Amino acid sequence: METPIRVALVDDQQLVRAGFSMVIASQPDMDVVVEAGDGAQALRLLGSHPVDIVLMDVRMPTMDGLAATRELTAGGDEAPKVIILTTFDLDEYVLHAIKAGASGFLLKDAPPEEMLAAIRTVHRGDAVIAPSSTRRLLEHLTTVLPSEERSSPEVLADLTEREREVLVLMARGRSNTEIAAELYVAEATVKTHVGRVLAKLGARDRVQAVVVAYETGLVRPGS
Repeated sequence: METPIRVALVDDQQLVRAGFSMVIASQPDMDVVVEAGDGAQALRLLGSHPVDIVLMDVRMPTMDGLAATRELTAGGDEAPKVIILTTFDLDEYVLHAIKAGASGFLLKDAPPEEMLAAIRTVHRGDAVIAPSSTRRLLEHLTTVLPSEERSSPEVLADLTEREREVLVLMARGRSNTEIAAELYVAEATVKTHVGRVLAKLGARDRVQAVVVAYETGLVRPGS
């Protein structure tokens, strides 16, 4: 039997943590091993309790989710993957969180099955979560981000034409399987292209690459 996915819940609202914890504990392939009420407490606990996935709220006392995400993901490949919890009506913070190394985000009012799917998706290493929410939120955020904080189109210069095509489809929320079908290539070929796109953009995962696609204007909101 495979080792369960170890999850940490970081949110200053105990009711939110209790609700998430109950849903996650009902799954045979997941365990909640850490609960924390703010970023500082989370970092302390995670120092001695290794986890795979952290569900991280943004707005918390003492240390917010952005600062905690930045510290956590500085650990490189050994660091847990972070899913930011947000409410859609906030939140330029989410874009900053992804730039800080979060692997994606989840709307707090998402149905339980979407949260569970997000945990499994990120654990598997495929960071695009809930394409409709992801796309809507990215489109919103990239319009409010100050121009000096956006990536320059020059960062795309090293991408081949096919790699650009793959990045556009990633930005539209397509999975590797869907990209392969659309481009009439093998899924293994798509994985190779995705890997090269991430390497050339210096992106930690797909979501960071998608942010670059929006920031540079390669993909425009509503396209």
